[in-house]
Amino acid sequence: MAYTEKFQTLSDQAMARVDAVEPSQVDALVGAGAILLDIRDQEEHEKSNIIGSINLSRGRLEMNIEGIIPNLNTTIICYCNANNRGALSAAALRDMGYNNAMFISGGRMAYRALTKES
Repeated sequence: MAYTEKFQTLSDQAMARVDAVEPSQVDALVGAGAILLDIRDQEEHEKSNIIGSINLSRGRLEMNIEGIIPNLNTTIICYCNANNRGALSAAALRDMGYNNAMFISGGRMAYRALTKES
């Protein structure tokens, strides 16, 4: 998908500010208590998601996250299909005080390729 230059710049800046989790690390982090946060739209989540993830679309993230995950020290792993929305969401969560917000490098597609999960 072709993104606008400004959107890609914002995404690149977010990726530089937050930690990326390799797809191979996701299951261990979740096993240790991390929360997977699918920030894609509900329709995307319903079609295909990482099992056990919570869906909260990017457009509602800042408005609703505190009611879903009130503990600022929770490890939150954001993901979208690739990188951009996941990184932007993790950066927004960091700005809100969520110290352990990160994103999956390569997103759902990279995780799916590694695990063969749909």
